[in-house]
Amino acid sequence: MLKTSPKPICAFNVSSEGGCERIVAPLGPKIELPATGYLWLHFDLNDANLEAWIEQVLPRTAARALLQPETRPRCDRLEDGMILTLRGVNLNPGADPNDMVSVRLWIQEGLIVSARARKIWAVDAIRQKMETGVGPENIGAFLAELTYGLTKRIEKVSLDLVEGTDAVEDSAMSQVQRVSGELSALRHSVIKIRRFVRPQTEAIADLSSGSTWTFEPHQRDVLKEVANRAVRTMEELDATSDRLHVIQEHLDMLHATTLGRNSYVLSVVAAIFLPLGFLTGLFGINVGGMPGLDSRYGFLAVTGGSAFLGLVLYAVFRRLKWL
Repeated sequence: MLKTSPKPICAFNVSSEGGCERIVAPLGPKIELPATGYLWLHFDLNDANLEAWIEQVLPRTAARALLQPETRPRCDRLEDGMILTLRGVNLNPGADPNDMVSVRLWIQEGLIVSARARKIWAVDAIRQKMETGVGPENIGAFLAELTYGLTKRIEKVSLDLVEGTDAVEDSAMSQVQRVSGELSALRHSVIKIRRFVRPQTEAIADLSSGSTWTFEPHQRDVLKEVANRAVRTMEELDATSDRLHVIQEHLDMLHATTLGRNSYVLSVVAAIFLPLGFLTGLFGINVGGMPGLDSRYGFLAVTGGSAFLGLVLYAVFRRLKWL
């Protein structure tokens, strides 16, 4: 027996016409499914009472899927239902949108049980709609609306990354300013979001081929369109990643060119001053017999000779096109 039941974020009894009635009674150790329509129970994974309730009420595999700490998008069908795990961009205040958050769902005929650790705006949009008394008329419509909401928000974040890449590309190619920091941040963001968008695209495609009780024909069409949009988003992210890689290579080339040019100039300057250094060092030795030692014009002669030698070396390097 359960001592304390978990408190759902929301719980609705949805009729086959889409009418929604909020469930306020505490949840018991057994779920009574409606004759028509479906139940939606949405939980917070941080609820201390959730684990025991889920393990008692749901099949073992479903309970394990909903409670595991780390998830990747997936769509797995079992004999008595379906496990669906999806990811959405993190639009919570102060959060990084690319830090994608997960929603885990157990779906069987007449029942949807979902759980999340952090607020997902696509799920919350469905909750707010149901609060008005109207919601998706069946499970297929619910899943179509959920996947559409998740994909639409991912598309927006992907577009922001594309626009950021455009700005970095313009700055890098025109060499207006240093963009290494922005480039690194964009590459990190693309890596984080691509990690989950690719398997999510596959999960949505698998979902569209669900069992007959899940989707009606027009709902399958909606899911297929959502899957196509997810594929396009994935392709945009792949292209953005490639562009960022090209920009990084361009910046590396510019850096190597600048470094090589500076090293070359220093080498030429050293080549000019090497014989001059030898000459001045030779005249600086403190031994007898140094020419011009007693002459009042000795210093001027050495200085003039050094300057003349420097000009000759400069002219030779120019003729050899080393300068």
